[in-house]
Amino acid sequence: MTKTYLILSLSLSAFSYSQELDSLQIDSDTLAVGPTFNSKKIEGVNIIKHQRPQKKTNSIIPIEVYSSAFLRKSNTNNIFDSVAMINGVKPQLNCSVCNTGDIHINGMEGPYTLMLIDGMPIVSSLSTVYGLSGIPSNLVERIEVIKGPADATYGAEAMGGIINVITKNPLTSPKLSLDYSSSSDAELNLDLATSFKINPKISSLLSLNHFYFGNRIDLNKDNFTDTPLQHRISVFNKWNFKRNKNKKASLGLRYYYEDRFGGELNWDKTHRGSDQIYGESIYTNRVEAFALYDLPTSENITTLWSYNYHHQDSYYGDTSFLAEQQVFFGQIQWLKRLGKHQLTSGITTKLTSYDDNTVATETNLATSSLQNRNLYGAFLQDEWQVSKSNALLLAYRLDYDNQHGAIHSPRLAWKFNPNENHTFRASFGKGFRVVHVFTEDHAALTGSRDVVISEDLKPEESYNAFANYLTKIPIGDSKINIDLSGFYSYFTNKIIGDFDTDPDKIIFENLDGHAISKGLSLNMDLLWSSPLKINLGLTYMDVYQKSDNEKIQQLHAPKWSGIYNLSYYFPNNWIADFTGQFYGPMRLPILENDFRPEYSPFFTLANIQVRKQFKHFEIYAGVKNLLNFRPKNPIMRPNDPFDQQIDDTANNPNHYTFDTTYGYAPMQGIRSFIGVKWELKSKKF
Repeated sequence: MTKTYLILSLSLSAFSYSQELDSLQIDSDTLAVGPTFNSKKIEGVNIIKHQRPQKKTNSIIPIEVYSSAFLRKSNTNNIFDSVAMINGVKPQLNCSVCNTGDIHINGMEGPYTLMLIDGMPIVSSLSTVYGLSGIPSNLVERIEVIKGPADATYGAEAMGGIINVITKNPLTSPKLSLDYSSSSDAELNLDLATSFKINPKISSLLSLNHFYFGNRIDLNKDNFTDTPLQHRISVFNKWNFKRNKNKKASLGLRYYYEDRFGGELNWDKTHRGSDQIYGESIYTNRVEAFALYDLPTSENITTLWSYNYHHQDSYYGDTSFLAEQQVFFGQIQWLKRLGKHQLTSGITTKLTSYDDNTVATETNLATSSLQNRNLYGAFLQDEWQVSKSNALLLAYRLDYDNQHGAIHSPRLAWKFNPNENHTFRASFGKGFRVVHVFTEDHAALTGSRDVVISEDLKPEESYNAFANYLTKIPIGDSKINIDLSGFYSYFTNKIIGDFDTDPDKIIFENLDGHAISKGLSLNMDLLWSSPLKINLGLTYMDVYQKSDNEKIQQLHAPKWSGIYNLSYYFPNNWIADFTGQFYGPMRLPILENDFRPEYSPFFTLANIQVRKQFKHFEIYAGVKNLLNFRPKNPIMRPNDPFDQQIDDTANNPNHYTFDTTYGYAPMQGIRSFIGVKWELKSKKF
């Protein structure tokens, strides 16, 4: 059998007990399994590309894959927290009171990250801020990450990258599973799941996640909750249908509810919306449905569709934010192989209905018609295996937006692997995105700043380039895998909230000049027969806008960041995991004459976990935020949340306003946790 290699990202671990592959990237490699770490050869890993399995060795676009076993190395209960373990991916908290946030890739804000569930764009607009905590980690089979411009099938809006959450398959899931954990802060998380079959052709997975945190903690004594109270329920049901000639059919349904509160300690629901005691109270209701169906033809024609309904009922002090969104997505795509060419073509539509009670949707403004957005598209892509070592991806996508007209998005990618130890990849594409201010910029709803939309906001446009080099350095029976990437995005227009011009306002306007996001990412994976496994990673990025020769660094975009992942496999199925992330100084939104520093300090969030595996269950325990790092002064003037003393020169000589946008890391300090996971394996269907 030809020797193959597994390229692992720095943030991945290639080894796991019970013969589970923790994480995979690009190619295949030697897999060590079990406590004796005997080597076992595996073939290339299948990824979901165009909704059909494809070996990662054949992928022209660099794709990182993180399995459920990798996610278990750190005790996280939702996708938002889990992706912090991936180099270059940063979950960003946008509010120091309610802790809602989004996911940044290579320094680009959350709206530039296209979130997919089973290959379909379920997460967008409102849910990029309010729905990410509602995707339980235990629901995930694996996560596929593309950094930078992707191929044409994903659409023009994936300007920063793609995170594709692949849910568990009913055919391979345990018959019954339970995962329960609790922390010293009284966080309670329960995951229940069952897989079953109706008949030999129909199988189903039913999953329930319940998270509850009701402990009002105030360690910094500012009379505000350090961590918001949360009550979340997520119910997921997935159906797979076995058909003739390996044709695929599946259907998924999910309901998500969350009640979230952060604010003054003496707040209760009777104060919701009042101007007496400050609280941020957010109710989220969300329904999702998605399906895949291969047409019963001799050709490979697949139909995809999804629908989601999102209702938001929120109060930020006495400011109300009510929003309702419905999104329908449909796509038909055709795969055709002609010699060395694999052609993919298709048509797509995305219909968005959105309304809220903010100025962004008032019909008398230039920014009207945001309520209904219709996007229709067509794409053609050719993956051409030019030679044994060279492959090209040539793609073109044309979308039509009901407000902005035709959108042209070309794509070009190249892969060169002269031998099994070296692989080069490069890609280029154009990005396009329509801005939804209030669904994406949570800061616009918090604090005392007024929102100003100074002109008709035009779409954002960018040109994106990405290069990647992978090499394997054999050292005896061991090897070092190095993954080096460079990225560059040039924005001809970018909508960024201006926090600097006026401390009482957030000004939204078209970019006068240009914006750039560029950087390098280095991943290293040390593979050896020792029970100690080490993965390290480092990212450097420079994200800024330039106008009138003035360079302004982007907020919350550290120039240096990275991750570390060390695992040790002891005898008798004991495993110890030491994981964490570190961030260099990042620019923060400060007020005029602010006593707080403009840049955050260097900090790291470290976690340690110990696991013991038995035949049918696993027990685990550990400590989060081991070094007890907590930001200082994340809330400005917590004693005056309704700005009643702005002009009180005796008590407020600098005229500071209440502000919650300064936070750059969780306020939750060191805490321990313990949990148990039990699985009843089912017979293969």
